[in-house]
Amino acid sequence: MAGPIQSNLLPDTADISSEEHTLIGGCNLVELADEFGTPLFVYDEDHLRSRCREAVQAFDGNVAYATKAFLCIEMAKLAYQEGMNLDVATGGELYIARKAGVPGERIVMHGNNKSLEELNMALKEGVGRIVVDSFDELDRLEELCANLNTSSKVLLRVTPGVEAHTHEFVSTGQEDSKFGFTVSSGVAEEAVQRARNSKHIELLGLHAHIGSQVFDVRPFAKAVGVLAEFAAPYDFPELVVGGGLGVPYVEGESAPSIQEWADAIFDACAEAGVKSSVGAEPGRSIVASAAVTLYTVGTIKEVPDHRTYVSVDGGMSDNPRPALYGSGYETFLPRSNQAERRNSVRLVGKHCESGDFLIKEAWVPEDLSVGDILATPVTGAYGHSMGSNYNQMLRPAVVFVSGGSSRLVVARESYEDLTRRDI
Repeated sequence: MAGPIQSNLLPDTADISSEEHTLIGGCNLVELADEFGTPLFVYDEDHLRSRCREAVQAFDGNVAYATKAFLCIEMAKLAYQEGMNLDVATGGELYIARKAGVPGERIVMHGNNKSLEELNMALKEGVGRIVVDSFDELDRLEELCANLNTSSKVLLRVTPGVEAHTHEFVSTGQEDSKFGFTVSSGVAEEAVQRARNSKHIELLGLHAHIGSQVFDVRPFAKAVGVLAEFAAPYDFPELVVGGGLGVPYVEGESAPSIQEWADAIFDACAEAGVKSSVGAEPGRSIVASAAVTLYTVGTIKEVPDHRTYVSVDGGMSDNPRPALYGSGYETFLPRSNQAERRNSVRLVGKHCESGDFLIKEAWVPEDLSVGDILATPVTGAYGHSMGSNYNQMLRPAVVFVSGGSSRLVVARESYEDLTRRDI
């Protein structure tokens, strides 16, 4: 049994003061579902802007939004408007950032396997930093720069050998990783020497990323110590600690704020004697708790002696995290946000997979019924961006809300869209 949904899991402007109306950005969630259909991503624009501003202030402007968490043209515009750079990892993310009007010099290009096409695109768009991940990439970049008679500002991604306490699929700082140059093996030192000896590469510093959905600031501080010791002989002007700050998804979880995370990093830098400009790349902590996803309940099936299954009109195609990582979520009824959630059910999607679930043990009010609008909070990160058309499902619309107004920023796909690329 669970009580009413906790307000700390909802976007900043959420109003649950009335039991019968749940508002975000001054907009009624049930009415939004009626207007735009479901599934529907609803983002609190004021929340997004507030987190961007917090990050910019906490890191003195040396901060890039990790677009992999959630990207569309309007999100790219918003992050840039609030003073953030943009971190992209593919040609597609770079294209959207530039389409949104973000200047090339305000973009950081990541990726462990950047193609020649992507590197060429980055150079022609004047990307501000390219984070080099391998010797193969150093070779590709040098050749392209030579052919174009240009140079590139570069950070080297290093693996500090620090393991974050998170899911193995999103842990990236350990030595056995597809990302970066390892420090302990001497490979990182070799990469530094090669980059410094290049005629076409301007090595500005180091980059590291220890993982994602990390609640404890101590691994970040430990990574800073490793990087500082390694970088000491080189006097690099820049050091980027990546992202990875976690957010609470379920009741009982807590996480540091962006400011607290930054304070821990800067304290570690001061202790290690770091003189470089220190930057970061938050993503999840900017967008995750800014959004809720709205679904319509379609089928309620009781399996005697086992459990009750509640099926909604979305699932792993709009939120693959539960199936991929075993991630937990909460749920509530916007029409009755103060109701006691007494019944335990399994909240599932409509895909042809037994593993298609959103919440293994979801607590819902006793009067939940077919046709109800149901909400899952903290779905602003890695839902829209990791979504798919599995079973030829239509990808949901995205709405931004603020000041009592809503605006459609990503249209719902149509059946015609599903065949648009067929020949």
